Amino acid sequence: MTFVTAQAFTPRLLSATTRIREACVALLPVIGQSLILSMMVTFLTPGETVKETETESSRIARAASNLFPGYFALVMATGIISIAAYLLEMRVLAWALLGINVVAYIVLWLLLLIRLTRFFSRVKADMTDHMRGPGFFTVVAGTCVLGSQLVIVAGQYTAAGILLLLGLLLWGVIMYTFFTAVTVGENKPPMETGISGTWLLAAVATQSISVLGTLLADQFGSYREPLLFFTLCMFLLGCMLYLILITLIFYRFTFVNLTTVTLTPPYWINMGAVAITTLAGARLIIAAPTWGFLGEIAPFLKGFTLFFWAAGTWWIPLLFILGVWRHLHKHFPLVYDPLYWGMVFPLGMYTVCTFQLSKALNLAFLLPIPRFFIFVVLAAWLITFIGLIHSLLIKRS
Repeated sequence: MTFVTAQAFTPRLLSATTRIREACVALLPVIGQSLILSMMVTFLTPGETVKETETESSRIARAASNLFPGYFALVMATGIISIAAYLLEMRVLAWALLGINVVAYIVLWLLLLIRLTRFFSRVKADMTDHMRGPGFFTVVAGTCVLGSQLVIVAGQYTAAGILLLLGLLLWGVIMYTFFTAVTVGENKPPMETGISGTWLLAAVATQSISVLGTLLADQFGSYREPLLFFTLCMFLLGCMLYLILITLIFYRFTFVNLTTVTLTPPYWINMGAVAITTLAGARLIIAAPTWGFLGEIAPFLKGFTLFFWAAGTWWIPLLFILGVWRHLHKHFPLVYDPLYWGMVFPLGMYTVCTFQLSKALNLAFLLPIPRFFIFVVLAAWLITFIGLIHSLLIKRS
């Protein structure tokens, strides 16, 4: 398969690209309205329909009250696929996904703010819940992935810097609130219901800050080296969180009964967490020649990063097999669920991390992997998005 490079773009094609980009921007209000309506209806409990007599404000309030804590995985998935498309010279697609992602991010934040102000008791209950609480880490990861998307696709460093600061603030609040709550809580669930792949979102959120911080380091002038040191520490902290949590999750996989109900799509975060860890490590390796300290530990970074990439690669066949077991062997219905965005994101992250790893380690023979995976990822994103729209149509009928 031939990939068109930027040098091969003719003036006519560049003009067409500009017109398409402008059209995407013009369509943002329409896309925003569709996303708002889709999310409002999707958040209704099973069997509910939108009443024609219900006002728009009451519909938004109901959507906010039922907001799934992990819905920012939509932003994570769309953002990383946009970055993958940009790196693989699919620039128009990358810009279109950026437009969709900005709208989705704003819509989700509006719903979250309404939920915080009007339904705080529900937010508190979710935050302290072993199963739903980790979903809040998608707010951090979604913020930082969007920041990385703005840097790579649009070159918007100021906006990305603001998102980095916001992501860091959210990380501190959510990280220590959740782990304090589940530690001191008195009524703790058993392991078979208390832990899942969503817990690894803590590692994903941590590594997302490392990735965005490393991308922005050159914009901080004399503070560049302290920022790189900080992102290195966040990388190592993310590694620590993954190694601790994956041990518990793997134990739950192999020694506790696993049913079709408990084998949810977020278990793909088992792979997604090591994929973003690989990306964070690759970014640090690429930055190593410009700072002596990073250069000194570059051999360690290369070995550790490759270790995590190999671990992520190992997870992919197993997770596919478990998916086949769940849906084909056990006939578990395959219907839209916001949890499926937690499966799309790891596939996109594996595509990007493999591309960057090949660049960081000068391993060109790895490039066919992201060039193949991009189509798998696009298909997964499209199917999930169509599932969301289908859910909208069913609940309105």
